Amino acid sequence: MTFSLSRRTALLSTLSLAALAATGCSTKADNKASKSTGFITVEGPHFKLNGETYRFVGANIWYGAYLGAEAAFGNRERLHQELDTLKALGVTNLRVLASSELSPLNNSLDPAFRTKENGNYNNDLLTGLDYLMAEMAKRDMKAVLYLTNFWEWSGGMVAYMDYVTGKYINNGDPNHPWPAFAKFSSQFYANAEAVALYHDYVRFLVSRTNSITGKAYADDPTLMAWQLSNEPRQGGDEVDAAANSAAYLKWIKDTADLIRSLDKNHLVSLGHEGTMGAVGSEQYVIDAHEHIDYLTAHIWPQNWSWVDGKDLPGTFDAGMEKVQAYIDQHIALAVKLNKPLTFEEFGFPRDDVKYEPGTPTVWKDKFYAMIYKAVEDAVKTGGPVAGSNFWAWGGSGRALNADYHMKRGETAYMGDPPHEPQGWYSVFNTDTSTQELIKNHAAAIAGIS
Repeated sequence: MTFSLSRRTALLSTLSLAALAATGCSTKADNKASKSTGFITVEGPHFKLNGETYRFVGANIWYGAYLGAEAAFGNRERLHQELDTLKALGVTNLRVLASSELSPLNNSLDPAFRTKENGNYNNDLLTGLDYLMAEMAKRDMKAVLYLTNFWEWSGGMVAYMDYVTGKYINNGDPNHPWPAFAKFSSQFYANAEAVALYHDYVRFLVSRTNSITGKAYADDPTLMAWQLSNEPRQGGDEVDAAANSAAYLKWIKDTADLIRSLDKNHLVSLGHEGTMGAVGSEQYVIDAHEHIDYLTAHIWPQNWSWVDGKDLPGTFDAGMEKVQAYIDQHIALAVKLNKPLTFEEFGFPRDDVKYEPGTPTVWKDKFYAMIYKAVEDAVKTGGPVAGSNFWAWGGSGRALNADYHMKRGETAYMGDPPHEPQGWYSVFNTDTSTQELIKNHAAAIAGIS
């Protein structure tokens, strides 16, 4: 996710996966996907799991590894509670941050998975990720793990650029107005030294053996996909994107090849927003997914100025027309590429852009209902839509500061990363109406044959 004017930047059933298959909403595959391996594969426009079509209802919980750490910044008891609550809602797919890069950037995570020095990786966080994966396996959940970030909140590509050049730009810095940050971050793809540092971490993590289960990540069916990055954009504007195109596509291919050389079992995802992350170009989206197993799209109506958070009654309907058009556009792209599609991020503010739990979510619920209906309608056609992950699960997390700003080192993790007001897009454990929508959607998906 990102906090800028350019963007801010399924599905699971209440039954077990075996019971889901028994409902008749899946079809047999004739290739290797039909084997009972537990790994998710791709057959044309569909995911397959043990020979059956895999659909899911998902959530984003970027901080899962942080909670899983057996350290002062971790909270395993809370992790158990959050996973149990999500499971009860019918959520079986979680998108999780699996890398963060310690940096001087404002609003970035500390601690982080790595520092500038290769091999100086945070064992507490790595063990936290191991623990998360072990707990997800107990609950029949699947994980999508993203391996860096275009945006600043976890360090990301700008941190790698700082490591090798000693330079960085803070997103939102008035001395570097938009799209200066995106232009700077997208220099990463052509910087061989920065990419090499990133590849060293990718190689390390993909080759890792889980310290809790003793199972290699490459052999763990809890993992659905390795994701190259959160929302990698090839440039900040049309000229920049065109200039970076070759380096961007090479980075995608080289990273996908690296992952597949180490792990033959799991899917490779890009973590892309869709056309809003590709300066509006469908061709850029198509090109970026040549070596990627499935498409993703993210949907942020307020961040994209499709709605006015302070006038949701007056702007909601027109905004939802744009949302539906965006959904339809990306379904058409997935059909064209004959690959599955997931809407892996979608978020909406509380009424009047409030942040506190207990404040109304009337318009947020209308947005969730609209997304879920669109997904259900698409699934009923037998087309490429496979699932969605709402952004984001805040659960029992609560803002600690009056300005709703997360300070460095704080551990009251929310669905909103540290660059955003805490509570802006979170679904809290007290948001009963939103949770009911999620639960009903899971039941609806389970009932679609």
